[in-house]
Amino acid sequence: METRVAVISIILENSSSIAEVNKLISDCSDYVVGRMGIPYKKRGISIISVVIDSPQDVISTLSGKLGKLEGVSAKTAYSKYTFND
Repeated sequence: METRVAVISIILENSSSIAEVNKLISDCSDYVVGRMGIPYKKRGISIISVVIDSPQDVISTLSGKLGKLEGVSAKTAYSKYTFND
């Protein structure tokens, strides 16, 4: 199986979407390498970075689902390298 490493950067501007964001990330927990969340109270937003090592389609699907949520922005940065497990 060919995988890539990517970082999905998520900005939550709507706290009502937090549960759905957490559910989507948990659904991919087999591929998640690490996660960091930062509540930015001054601006009333939360910032989450998720490092994932998975097939390309898993990364794209997760990022797309996150970006469709109300008040959520998601962008993905991919490693140039692929890995075969």
